[in-house]
Formats: sequence, structure tokens, C-alpha cells
Amino acid sequence: MTESPGGSENVPSRDRRRFPGISSRSYEHPADRSALVALRKLSGFDTVFKTLSGLLPERSLRLLFLSDSVRVGDQQFTHLNDMLRDACYILDLEKVPPMYVNQDPQPNAMCIGLDEPIIVVTTGLVELLDEEEMRAVIGHEVGHALSGHAVYRTILLFLTNLAMKVAWIPLGNVAIMAIVTALREWFRKSELSADRAGLLVGQDLQASMRGLMKLAGGNHLHEMNVDAFLKQADEYESGGDLRDSVLKILNLLPRSHPFTTVRAAELKKWAASRDYQRIMDGHYPRRDEDKDTSVSDSFRDSAAHYADSVRNSKDPLMGLVRDIAGGAGDLGGKLRDTVFRGGQRPGTSGGANGSGGPGGTNGSGGAGGSEDS
Repeated sequence: MTESPGGSENVPSRDRRRFPGISSRSYEHPADRSALVALRKLSGFDTVFKTLSGLLPERSLRLLFLSDSVRVGDQQFTHLNDMLRDACYILDLEKVPPMYVNQDPQPNAMCIGLDEPIIVVTTGLVELLDEEEMRAVIGHEVGHALSGHAVYRTILLFLTNLAMKVAWIPLGNVAIMAIVTALREWFRKSELSADRAGLLVGQDLQASMRGLMKLAGGNHLHEMNVDAFLKQADEYESGGDLRDSVLKILNLLPRSHPFTTVRAAELKKWAASRDYQRIMDGHYPRRDEDKDTSVSDSFRDSAAHYADSVRNSKDPLMGLVRDIAGGAGDLGGKLRDTVFRGGQRPGTSGGANGSGGPGGTNGSGGAGGSEDS
């Protein structure tokens, strides 16, 4: 039995490790963490954004959810209330954020607000997930609150709406969309951070995997398999040619969240890491040390992470970047091979010695050949 924030007793379905005084730096993605550390060092940062909150539709959002959604509490959605309080207890978040259930068949959850964060989950999500999967999602949103991500999500929502309103002005939304694009990249990394927080709360990797898989394929667990789902992420990263690499970037740019298979693969990788095991053993950065964190060290960690990602990536474009950085001798040939991977190169015949992928036929290559795996 544990004592949850607010003094009421809460009995989780099983014992879970608690992390007193844990800093969000312990689970934040390096790119997310470096930006947050820098912003926290800015003098008057909190004051500026609290002032800005008067210009943003935060009050309107709060009134909207209060008037047209169901607030989670001791008398409404009590099982969600228990999970919320337990998540705050595990991550040592003293003030439990208000939480609402909103009627929407689309499975979704969010943590928004500049002054005080609120958590919103849709009925579609509540109906889709089982208890352990939902626990991970609520932990995900509490992780957003602990990191302060709600501030940036709210600003992102505001700027996205503003860009749509000024789109008719010639070049009027170019600067805003540049900021939105940067914020989206930041927020995609913050989603990976929050996935880690969800795992720290639920402490059940399979439940986290199932939840992400259900977000992609719905409530058909008997038709799905976690290992096969993770293989999709590997195929997505390594498959195709340079053209596919460009399409991946174009597909990702307008999104605020990483693709679901990628999130699952990233979370599994982190769960197998030494960083995760150290947290579970009780060794993690404390909140009272945040003020002493070095901005330059955080940015070095972020740069090292991106360098490592390029070094280990199976993506054809990242392979070309490695070749360029390494001073590849036959760069022209490597570029040609990368662009036409799995397809027929110009000037080659479609015979048995053609450039079709493994297991391909002896017919002519063409663009379709790039689909071989």
C-alpha cells in the first residue's frame, strides 16, 4: 500500500519502485534535455511565459474542458484518478494536475497549459487501452508535466493556429512556420522523453509496447505481434533508397509526434540501456541539482547523441552522410548506388547480373525494385 499525493491511500495493482526527488533530466532525450536546460537557465524565463499566457487561449481551453468534458476525481473515472495519483507519487510530482476525459473517438492524450498543466485523455483512448497500457500513457503525460513540456505544446498550438490565420498574407507565415517546424522537431524528441517517463511509471515494457501498437492498429491484439511490429521499425529505417530517405523527412516534418513504430523501437532500446537500469537501481539526477546543470555539457551530450545516431543509422541517407564525412573515394559511385538501391542503374541490362535486390527476379529493375527487402 502506498500513500499518494494529497494524503489519500492508493493501492496499485502491484508494487512499483518510486523515485523520490527525481529530475526530469534522468529520462529526457538528449536533444530535449539540452534545450530545456538552456531555457531554464534564462533569467526570467518563467515570468515571460506566464505573462505570455495572458495572450494565449489557455483560459479558454480550461473553461472549455471544465464545461464540456468530465473531470477525473474521486467520484468520476475513479480508476483513472488512482492511476494519475499513483503516477505523480512514483515520479514525486507534488501537485497532481487536473485531468479530464473528453468525448472523442480518436485515441489521444495531451498535457497543456502555461501556468498550471492539465491532462486530457479522449474516450477513444480510454476504451482502447487496458489498465497497464493506460497507466503508461498517464505516466507519459505526467512526465510532460514534470519536464515542463506543456508550455511548449501550448505555444506550438497557438503558433500553428496563427500560421493558418495569416497564410493569406504573402510571406506572412514563413517566419512563423520556421518556428513551428523547429518546435515540432523539439516536441517529437519530447515525446520520446515522455515515453520513457511512462515506462518509469508503469514499469512494464510489454504494456508500453502494446499501447503503442494499439495506437497504430487498434484493439486487435489477437491479430498483432509486438516483435513483428518492432521489425517494421527496422524495415522503415533501413529499407528503400535515397528517394525513400527524402520522403521519410517530408512525411515527418508536419508531425508533432514520431511515428509509432519508431517510438516503440526507441523505447525498447532505452529500456535495455544502462541509463534505465541505473534509474531503476535508484541512481538518478535529483531535482535539487537542476540549477547546477551545465548548459554546455547538455549540448555536448545532445551533439554526441546525434553523431552516434548518424554513425549507427541504417538509413541510406545517413550512410551517404557517413561516406561524405569519411572522405569516401568513389563518392560518385556510392551516390549512384544509394539512389538506385534495389533498382536498375542507367546503362545496365536487366539480365541475371542486374542490380535487383536479394531474392529479386531477373527482369528489369526499375523503381519497383527498391521495395525488395
